Amino acid sequence: MAEGIGNQEACGNVEEKYGIRIERRPSQSRLSDLDIRSWPKWACPPGKFPLKFDAEETFYLVRGKVRAYMTGSSHQYVDFGAGDLVVIPKGMSCTWDVSVAVDKHYKFEQ
Repeated sequence: MAEGIGNQEACGNVEEKYGIRIERRPSQSRLSDLDIRSWPKWACPPGKFPLKFDAEETFYLVRGKVRAYMTGSSHQYVDFGAGDLVVIPKGMSCTWDVSVAVDKHYKFEQ
């Protein structure tokens, strides 16, 4: 599990769906504690992107809007967007349907 993502006392609203954990609008102090701004950045334009996560990834969306469809399903999906702190488990396969260009800080756990 990512650093403290399960500690709801220090977090915003946390939900989990299909193994993806989303912390909605974490506080600035929480983001500072995680040192989010030191993490690498990644961006992508709107579009559909099939992804396979070979390691657990924690990321904070600075901007963007994504609907992540679980591989093999058009009905199982998770929505996340700007201001969300997200943890995707190792081994997950999904397709990101990006409706608003994404800009995120991320890190991988081995």
